[in-house]
Amino acid sequence: MLKVGLTGGIGSGKSEVSKFFHKWGAFILDADKEAKKIIDKNEKAQQEIIKEFGSDVINIDNKIDKQKLARVAFQDEFHQLNLNSIIHPYVFKKIDETFDKIKLDNKHKIFVVDAALIYESGADTHMDYVIVVTSLLRYRTERVMSRQNITRDDFMKRVTLQWSDEDKEHLADFIIQNNSDLKNLEKESKNIFESLF
Repeated sequence: MLKVGLTGGIGSGKSEVSKFFHKWGAFILDADKEAKKIIDKNEKAQQEIIKEFGSDVINIDNKIDKQKLARVAFQDEFHQLNLNSIIHPYVFKKIDETFDKIKLDNKHKIFVVDAALIYESGADTHMDYVIVVTSLLRYRTERVMSRQNITRDDFMKRVTLQWSDEDKEHLADFIIQNNSDLKNLEKESKNIFESLF
């Protein structure tokens, strides 16, 4: 079973590509969702986060408030690295455990790790291939602003903390450019999906 990393900056359309791959029979592990679950449910990880960032990231119930954590963690590269160094080992463990289970089930030819930070975390070294979804900044901004769950300033801050499309493209095995409509994105995604076999 192939292990494929799928990555792209915020607003690139990576999640849409992930949905297409799922529809065509790939198993998708959403690493960003898993990271959120770890922050919500893993007590050991929670303790490490509170130890690192202090009471600034907790709510009145003494639980981690993800919005507060995002404000602290995405303020600069140093804080983001500190959060990632706590969370990534838990996410990697989850990826490995899930991969082993799915491989035994033998129902899927492709295991896709959908993650914003494939390269930044070093996860690319554990993949057979990495696919990068890229998009012009103006389209990315439009998409993210239409979701209305993040401010323009926060969006731009996150863009600067992630590797540039150019850096990812140099390392990618496959590139999907998302500068048109959904139909075009599906067509381009299908071409890449079929060329994996």
